[in-house]
Amino acid sequence: MKKLEPAVATSNKIKFDDGDSHESSSEEEEEIERELADVTFEELLRARSDGSEMVYRKSNAEKKSSRANKNRPMEMSSKKPVSRFREVIQVPKRVGRDPRFESLCGKLDVEGFKKRYDFIHKNELPAEKEALKKKMKEENDPEVINELKDRMAQIGRELKSAVTKHTDKEIIAEHKKKEREAAKKGKRPYYLKKSDIRKQKLIQKYEELKGTGKLESFLDKKRRKNAAKDHRYMPYRRPAEQ
Repeated sequence: MKKLEPAVATSNKIKFDDGDSHESSSEEEEEIERELADVTFEELLRARSDGSEMVYRKSNAEKKSSRANKNRPMEMSSKKPVSRFREVIQVPKRVGRDPRFESLCGKLDVEGFKKRYDFIHKNELPAEKEALKKKMKEENDPEVINELKDRMAQIGRELKSAVTKHTDKEIIAEHKKKEREAAKKGKRPYYLKKSDIRKQKLIQKYEELKGTGKLESFLDKKRRKNAAKDHRYMPYRRPAEQ
């Protein structure tokens, strides 16, 4: 079996034979000459030496296409079918920018951002919730009423989340202030855990309810809720067998 040299990569092959050269047409000869012009002399010698009669043709994709001007259209071969989707006009690529990671947009000031847009949770959302309540009383369509209820529930969750974040922020800021004073005296700093923040929130809520006189009613409501929860897991008495 004759060994082939993978000197030039492609699947198109041209066979040339000295005995049959007179039978080929002039166009075929010109085509062969053009193809052989891309093959180096060293590769031809190597193909002759090992008895191979095949020379591999270079693919057009490997040939570097050059244009005199970058704005001119690319020259395409007429022997290959043109794909349905191709770039006819070269449009400059649009690069998207993310202001969070762009130095041109400046540094994000989280505290300043919250202060500037704090009016949304203090004024805008509560006013929208009250307007939705009034609209729900006047509405008769059940689908519209359900949509209004969903929007009101969404506003309530957002307001509750904002209050929770604000409380956590105040607790952490107060703790940092105390730890700075302790660090000046040579003490090691202590970093709050999530469980510590929950305890501090419970203490604050307890003090607030005690100051407003609503502590007893709150505790009574909690007891009833816990009793109802425990009652669900109590075993039922089996009916007496007859």
